[in-house]
Amino acid sequence: MTARILVVDDIPANVKLLQARLSAEYFEVVTAMNGQDALEICERTKIDVVLLDVMMPGMDGFQVCHRLKNNPATAEIPVVMVTALDQTADRVKGLRAGADDFLTKPVNDLQLVTRVKSLVRLKTLTDELRLRASTTKAIGLDAPAATPARELPPAVLIVDDRTASGERLAGMLRGHADVEVVADPNAAVFRAVDRVFDCVIVSGALGAADPLRVCSQLRALERTRFLPVILVADPGDNERIIRALDLGVNDYIVRPVDADELAARVATQVKRKRFNDELRKNVTDTIELAVTDALTGLHNRRYLDNHLQTLFDRAVARRKPLSVLIADIDRFKAVNDAHGHDAGDDVLREFARRLRGAVRGMDLACRLGGEEFIVAMPDTEAGIAEKVAERIRAQTAGSPFRIAGQSRALDVTVSVGVATLSFAGDGVAALMKRADQALYEAKKAAAATRWSSKRLEQCFRTNQESLDFQHDLTECAGRIALAASAIAGVGLQVAP
Repeated sequence: MTARILVVDDIPANVKLLQARLSAEYFEVVTAMNGQDALEICERTKIDVVLLDVMMPGMDGFQVCHRLKNNPATAEIPVVMVTALDQTADRVKGLRAGADDFLTKPVNDLQLVTRVKSLVRLKTLTDELRLRASTTKAIGLDAPAATPARELPPAVLIVDDRTASGERLAGMLRGHADVEVVADPNAAVFRAVDRVFDCVIVSGALGAADPLRVCSQLRALERTRFLPVILVADPGDNERIIRALDLGVNDYIVRPVDADELAARVATQVKRKRFNDELRKNVTDTIELAVTDALTGLHNRRYLDNHLQTLFDRAVARRKPLSVLIADIDRFKAVNDAHGHDAGDDVLREFARRLRGAVRGMDLACRLGGEEFIVAMPDTEAGIAEKVAERIRAQTAGSPFRIAGQSRALDVTVSVGVATLSFAGDGVAALMKRADQALYEAKKAAAATRWSSKRLEQCFRTNQESLDFQHDLTECAGRIALAASAIAGVGLQVAP
């Protein structure tokens, strides 16, 4: 693991000592002799972790840390206070200034390297999330700003099988957090999955289980992978602390536990978690925006182009049916011309709503563009697809479309073409073309006519030598017309 570490200390010997220890682990080390230089380096250079001495002339470490954490450009850089001060009040002061951890002089080499590696991993994750968010924003896919919500007290889970110890820790946090204590380590892991927590505190003195096993399980599960974990360690238990940090534990506190220090450490972890959660949500939202039609809320053509191929490959591999339905709103241009584009948008939104209601949750409904929509239906035979097409037609024509600002609702009809997967040499493009051709035939045919390609092709095969194409088409159409569909056309094309 390589990273750029800034060492800040006004004593050259201390700087050289830390520089030598970190360089031996292949970290790139940058140094500063005072707080002002440290601030300037952090602003103009990418720094992954700051090791900051507390006692410096001029601007002390607490002031430097406070300024770093209040500058948006440097707020996410982890800061470790390196100090000879070992009083709880000093640690609390540093944590409240934004410090992520403390190392006490003389610095233990193993603790130094392990702690730095842990913070580098955390910084790398945050940087990756920020990069994704900034990239999506740069290409115009940034999600709309969310309405700021009232910050709720953090939910904290305490895992401690000693009742008195668990209640003592809970008492320190009540008033700062919504605390839940679970004595059974296995039940605690399940509880962490079931409920949304902001932090988990694990006792290092569990009698019924290995506390590091609990931490490992929390890191392995998808639901709790990014959940901050704080280990409560016994004095001198350095080996367990180091192993815990290697496993991904975010922080630790040594007994006897000070209430203010515990509250400050929990607050630090919760703040970072909520920041990263918001970054992940923004990335997820912008990805969703990239594949969603803004007007109707359906998936767009970009998503269809990628996902339909996946559905097709899966159907071929499993020898399962796959049907595709293309729907086109009839005379949509006339709606725009007569009532305006706002009315046209209302029609599109309402049709998308009715389309969703007519298909299954597993079906892929997308807006192709304009007034054209598509539904991909896995595990759907031609006969079922025909019924879905009829349902869409009926739900569209069944009741007029309400238009904002207009007293009279509009009658809307739709034409639909359907094609079903043919396994012999078929492909996505061919499947789409057949559905599109069926839609074209529906548009050409008389209103209220539904077409079946199997019937049409039977007519063509039987009569192609003796009957004119148009005459045959009309004759077949007359035999399968639906009297109840007096206001809309539905085309159905089924591959042989």
